[in-house]
Amino acid sequence: MLIRIVRMTFEPENVPAFLAIFRASEDRIRQQPGCQSMELWQDLQNPAIYCTHSRWDDEAALNTYRKSVLFGEVWPATKRLFAASAVAFSSVTVQ
Repeated sequence: MLIRIVRMTFEPENVPAFLAIFRASEDRIRQQPGCQSMELWQDLQNPAIYCTHSRWDDEAALNTYRKSVLFGEVWPATKRLFAASAVAFSSVTVQ
């Protein structure tokens, strides 16, 4: 299993637009092949910072989503709302 975390900092006035994009697409993202789960987290100290936490079967499943039409719609629209570049990383559970 692969865990993907993306930290996004928005202009405060753009938070409602981001939340609208997220709410409109979250179910479709969760239905992507290989997506086990996805959550949206909000920073406790700075309400303009959000993270998505998603679990994927493997890197191939994540990459397939990243090449999808859905990602091509959601990511550019979200990226336009940023106050700073997003920080993303993938990790696996160490057992």
